[in-house]
Amino acid sequence: MIDQMTVDAAVADACLAAMEFDGARAWLAARPTLREPLAAEVWVTDPACSYILLVRHRVRGWVPPGGKVEPGETPRIAAARELVEETGVDGELLPVPAAVAVRSFRADWTPTLSLSYGAVVGRDVPLGGEGGQPSRWVDLGETWESVFPEDRNRIRAYVRRLAVERGVGL
Repeated sequence: MIDQMTVDAAVADACLAAMEFDGARAWLAARPTLREPLAAEVWVTDPACSYILLVRHRVRGWVPPGGKVEPGETPRIAAARELVEETGVDGELLPVPAAVAVRSFRADWTPTLSLSYGAVVGRDVPLGGEGGQPSRWVDLGETWESVFPEDRNRIRAYVRRLAVERGVGL
């Protein structure tokens, strides 16, 4: 079971998320309790809203930095922690969560709630992170290989929305 503080934070962020996928809010409302794993990731774009920062996962391909929310963490804190661990980037997450979705991260896992947060970071920031799991900036027009191919259009739609909000490219 996930502790109540984490559940409350996840539900609040799911309700605030700029975008919703997979009927996530209805899925969440139909569950009296959340079960692990609860996932959090960060959709990092550059100030020009032209690139996305991705991590090469050994099984999932190119994915946004993220992972499991640990006991006692909020999804937002977990996303920020995963960003630093996987890329070496200590970027500030935007106030409004980017998206909420439901997905299964492994064939033997039940579907879980996944919260995505946004961040804007300059491409000149040095990248680091976990060995054997490189990170890199990917042009949003590029097609990257991932077990979650729907993420490409989801992330592109979010970054376009963010560009309009920030007045970039107008």
